Amino acid sequence: MKTAKAERQKFLPIKDRETFLSIQKEGKKWVSKSVIVQVRENNLGISRLGFTVTKKVSKLAVTRNRIKRRLRATAADVIGSRGQGGIDYILVGRVETETVPYEQLSHDLKWCLKRLDLLKEK
Repeated sequence: MKTAKAERQKFLPIKDRETFLSIQKEGKKWVSKSVIVQVRENNLGISRLGFTVTKKVSKLAVTRNRIKRRLRATAADVIGSRGQGGIDYILVGRVETETVPYEQLSHDLKWCLKRLDLLKEK
């Protein structure tokens, strides 16, 4: 028996520094306790997603990578199912991102998207 899967949005990665900087300069931003969300509309028709964690958060690459993995998982759940298309999203990890419970991280991301008017209702 087949089960119905929730419709998930597909994303292209944002990798180059120029794009990160232009989104930071031209886009909107919202800050929560565990994540910073930067967004900008694009003309591609598909959403792009990027993640960043600075060395100010942790000097250890292991820790920064763990934070990025947590952000990826949260973004896949929240933005993948309830985010708007045609938007560039950058999620910036903070010190708290590593230790807060997953539910709190997810709540903070939803809260930021709601404040930026980018959260679709269920």
